[in-house]
Order: sequence, then C-alpha cells, then structure tokens
Amino acid sequence: MPKLLYIEASPRKERSHSIEIASIFLESYREAYPTDEVEILDLWTADLPPFNGQILDAKYAILNGLEHTVEQAEAWQVVKNLVEQFKTGTKYLFSLPMWNFGIPYRLKHYIDLITQPSLTYSFNPEEGYQGRVNGRSVSVIYSRGGEYTQDSGFENMDFQKPYFESWLRFIGFSDIRPVIIEPTQQGKEKVELVKAFVADHVKKIARKL
Repeated sequence: MPKLLYIEASPRKERSHSIEIASIFLESYREAYPTDEVEILDLWTADLPPFNGQILDAKYAILNGLEHTVEQAEAWQVVKNLVEQFKTGTKYLFSLPMWNFGIPYRLKHYIDLITQPSLTYSFNPEEGYQGRVNGRSVSVIYSRGGEYTQDSGFENMDFQKPYFESWLRFIGFSDIRPVIIEPTQQGKEKVELVKAFVADHVKKIARKL
C-alpha cells in the first residue's frame, strides 16, 4: 500500500506557518488518495538517541570493514530501526522552518542518525557515493522570516533549502517538490497573502504527489 510519511520539524505547532501549510497539504492528499496510509513523525516527540558512544563506534566499524561487537550491534539496531521506519514511506512530506539561516537542530539530529553507510547510502571506488532511498517523491515546505530566493540579496544566507535538498539527493531522492513560505515576518496582511497563495499551490502538489 502507498504510504505518505510526514516529518514535522517545528516545535511551534499551532503557531507554525510550515505546519499550517502542511496540514492543508495533508487534507488535499487524503482527499486525492483516500486509501493511502499517512504516518506523522513529530521530531520533537520522537525518541532520538544521542549519536555517540557505541552508535558512533558501530558506524566507523562499518566504514572500516570491521565486525560489530555485541554492544555495537545492539546500539546499531536502534539506528537500523529508525532507518527502516523512514524507508517505509513511498512518498514524503517535510515541514521545516528556517532557524538561524539553517534547519532546526532536531531535524539535523535525525539526519545524522539515519544517514548511514549500507542503510541510506553506499560507496565504492568505481561508482562513488550512491543513494539507497530511490524511486520516491518528496515535497518540502520551507518557512522563513525574510526573503532568501534568487535576487533577493540574501540568497547567500540560505543554508536551509540548499543543505536540505543536497541531503535528499545524497540519499537518493530525485523527485523533490519545494514549497517556500516567505517572508513570515513582514506584517500580518502580507503574511496572510503569501500563505493564501502557497495554500493553493500545495493543494495541487498534494493531488499529484
């Protein structure tokens, strides 16, 4: 059965612009694909283990072609479970605000946990790095207080969208459909106009994801 995995990276919930637009997306998606499964992963309530100790040693054991110790194998299983959950999606939706020109730290933590050799990417000298999350589509809803798009004068300060989409491509995504909500700190009237335009746009994306 097709499954949409929605990953939520904002802790602001009812005050979040990205979550508000994601909710409109999900409503349209459910109308278009009523039999699809939809799973919501809130990164602020998810159990994300520290990426250190035995987990870190287990990663480097793989990179160096070594067998895991019992302790490393147990720690690595936690990572494998997170990756397996992530890879159950056939379609994806992310909502993420810009924090200090980049992404929220809980999302970065999640990325660090699931970006692992043999699980979401592979490497060999002949082919280089190869993503292992292939054949899936993803829509990403970005919200930013200012304007960072091309010719805004601040595009070089955008470490949110370029970084996140570079990561998506690294692990294998090629069908990436971005939605940008900006600016969100330019007065209520302007923000509402922006969100109204974006809302119509995401409805169309959701029906064709």
